[in-house]
Amino acid sequence: MTTWPILSVTTFLPLVGALIVYLSRGDDEAAKRNSRWIALWTTLITFAVSVILVMRFDPTVADFQFVEKANWLATGITYHMGVDGISLPFVILTTALMPFCIIASWTAIQSRVREYMMAFLILETLMIGTFSALDLLLFYLFFEGGLIPMFLIIGVWGGPRRVYASFKFFLYTLLGSVLMLLAIMALYWNGGTTDIPTLMHTAVPRSLQTWAWLAFFASFAVKMPMWPVHTWLPDAHVEAPTAGSVILAAILLKMGGYGFLRFSLPMFPLASHDFAPLIFTLSTIAIIYTSLVALMQEDMKKLIAYSSVAHMGFVTMGIFAGTMQGVAGGVFQMISHGIVSGALFLCVGVVYDRMHTREIAAYGGLVNRMPLYALTFMVFTMANVGLPGTSGFVGEFMTLVGTFKVSIPTAFFASFGVILSACYALWLYRKVVFGALVKPSLMSVKDLTLRECVTLFPLIALTILFGFYPKPVLDMSAASVQQLVNNYNTAVTAVKAAALLQ
Repeated sequence: MTTWPILSVTTFLPLVGALIVYLSRGDDEAAKRNSRWIALWTTLITFAVSVILVMRFDPTVADFQFVEKANWLATGITYHMGVDGISLPFVILTTALMPFCIIASWTAIQSRVREYMMAFLILETLMIGTFSALDLLLFYLFFEGGLIPMFLIIGVWGGPRRVYASFKFFLYTLLGSVLMLLAIMALYWNGGTTDIPTLMHTAVPRSLQTWAWLAFFASFAVKMPMWPVHTWLPDAHVEAPTAGSVILAAILLKMGGYGFLRFSLPMFPLASHDFAPLIFTLSTIAIIYTSLVALMQEDMKKLIAYSSVAHMGFVTMGIFAGTMQGVAGGVFQMISHGIVSGALFLCVGVVYDRMHTREIAAYGGLVNRMPLYALTFMVFTMANVGLPGTSGFVGEFMTLVGTFKVSIPTAFFASFGVILSACYALWLYRKVVFGALVKPSLMSVKDLTLRECVTLFPLIALTILFGFYPKPVLDMSAASVQQLVNNYNTAVTAVKAAALLQ
């Protein structure tokens, strides 16, 4: 489709930007200004190149496109890149949100600005690489590499307990990923290659499927995060700077769901089928329990962090339902949640920059001083609730429909999460925005600035657009999701038929 390696250019362009930031010179203020502008232009150009990917992508083809392959380390281990309808939406989500993160950090970050911008640009390369890698070892390097810049972003530019939160984040996610590395080695010994498309069509013994599925699950469950390995997320969100929270919620959490779609279902279909009841149970607990915990929070970021765990429960539930609606809904829910949760953390950052507190009790009556902010915050709150007409409704509805076909009790109990999300989201909105303006510290607070409008208004447009017209995302992933579901059901049906014959 192209005569130049467009996927590698998209992946490594931010790394070039990070190098330019490193080489930039000037006095202290000039260096800060140059770093910000270089980072912003790098992310914008990367997004523009990724748009070319979308324009040239053929949504009717289920196989990988823009494939690049070259010899790399050893026999069977190659530099192999490509995207399909499942991975491309996440690549676009990553490149689209990064400019907003740079703009959101424009005035909030004043210390070590060059290093901060470099960390974000390096992180962008590693995130795009994770969604584009078609070699298991290459995927693992990108997947694990993303821990380092995020560890630094939280640990250097975070809040008072940033060191504790960054180490907890790092150790939790690293421990699960060590098990995944052992499973990758086992798959290499079994298939003689780490090439992902080849392994998707390589027979894996049922015993190895079980152990490999559990090893991959250990990594992806922590990354999502699923209950009960979710406890690192609230701490990481509370201590991370605003842009760090945006990327953590919008992109890094989605790597777990992407891993289930890319590895667990296609490579270990029998184990995925066997463990589906476990996933349904954990997902239902996550949806209900973390929603109740969110109701008890006094910190805005913690409340939104727990709501993320609940919303990811819908994703895992839909994916392991193994139905077209469930899997497609899971993909859409991840894209929608990336936009909405990222925007909610930006909204929290807006008031935090003014008041330097995230305590819900410190606010009230903001609509009197910040009507534009109140309107903006309301749109994203409604999307978080899953109001029809917003993108949040489409994904939740599809995952529930897809799960209903497989497990009625799971869909029934999960639907309570929709009610609970309305409880905590509307409670937060009422406490912060409505009521009388009585606190003296809020009397002089200013409404959204032009820079803040630039970051939030495009996200409002996307939230409403995908709520009324989800077709672009659903069409992009339809062929790949259909192939995934067909292969999964064929494998499961074949085993069931063989069992009946015996």
